[in-house]
Amino acid sequence: MESPTRSGSMLKRDNLTFGFPVFLLSESIIFVSFFATYALLRWKNSNWFPAGVSGLDIHGAAISTLILVCSSIVIYFAERSLDRHKLVRFRRLWLLTAALGVIFLIRQAIEWHNMPFGLDAGLAGATFYLLTGFHGLHIFTGVVLLLYMYFRSLTPGNYNLGHRGVSSVSLFWHFVDVIWIVLFVLLYVW
Repeated sequence: MESPTRSGSMLKRDNLTFGFPVFLLSESIIFVSFFATYALLRWKNSNWFPAGVSGLDIHGAAISTLILVCSSIVIYFAERSLDRHKLVRFRRLWLLTAALGVIFLIRQAIEWHNMPFGLDAGLAGATFYLLTGFHGLHIFTGVVLLLYMYFRSLTPGNYNLGHRGVSSVSLFWHFVDVIWIVLFVLLYVW
């Protein structure tokens, strides 16, 4: 009998089980360093925003936050549908999650377009666009992964016994949602 680490399928499973959390940990470290830098810079600079700007659009950001929180709920139910072998329901919920991600990105693009300051507006501009842009890149990546997994689900029999990639993409999606909640508090509420 082969050892679990020598078997090809077991090795792939072990790599995914170990590698994906390590990837998320590395992404967490990057985001935490950005958060700490932002907090330190904001704390040290009493006149944070450019002249004439008193704060950011908290109402619009709250709506975007609600969209991402709802997308986490939807993707949870998509995973549960796959666990219950309800593939059609899984696909619909999975696509709805991707659509909510696209809506979030569109709202972010609109916010950037209407922002009263640009990237060159000192520390406020630089950090705002860096943080929201880096997060937006992660949302875009998540949407691409969601669509990739959706199209893989269209192959007959491909997801009959579930799919570990679905769990990994779902975990990534929850991760970027939590990151946004932290960004919402740091950028819009603080």
